[in-house]
Amino acid sequence: MKRPVKTFLKLGGILIVLAVVVLFITRYSTKAHSPEDTVSFTEGELRLEVFYNRPYKKERVIFGNLVPFNEVWRTGANEATTFSTNKDIMVDGSLLKAGQYTLWTIPMKDSWKVIFNEKMYPWGIDLDEKAYREPEFDALTLEVPTKDLSKTLEQFTIFFNEKNEFVNLNLAWDQTLVSVPIKPEEKLKTPQVSKL
Repeated sequence: MKRPVKTFLKLGGILIVLAVVVLFITRYSTKAHSPEDTVSFTEGELRLEVFYNRPYKKERVIFGNLVPFNEVWRTGANEATTFSTNKDIMVDGSLLKAGQYTLWTIPMKDSWKVIFNEKMYPWGIDLDEKAYREPEFDALTLEVPTKDLSKTLEQFTIFFNEKNEFVNLNLAWDQTLVSVPIKPEEKLKTPQVSKL
């Protein structure tokens, strides 16, 4: 093999290795500031799961500033947040089929839009730092009111809790809480009464 070709291949190999190293360092650095977490809820055969990254407040004003009002947010940091359900569920009264979705939100002053999107994305934002979501893949969009937290929550937190017949998917950060009521579809079906 000629010397220029060998030199070119070596330089190409070095550049690829450097790119991979930079990617891993960047990824590790962002994960250190916004660690990933998975939360789940199981009841009978139903399993709900959310994977997300948890940024910190760090004395910043969050909603209406760091996370602008009326713009799509990846609902966390780093990768797009994902939500999965192994059963069909009713989300605030609307049917969401079993499957995996990316979870997006549009925070507003008194309410949030919550969006379940059928497509998986490599990252939560594009190169222009805009949400990576493609609206044509939205499976369900709903709007829920915000609630004020009595104490400031330093780290963005997603959690499930049961209330009455519902499982709430809760999104909380700073002084804001949003609860999305979920009910397994089978619980809404009324049993057929046979006539004698």
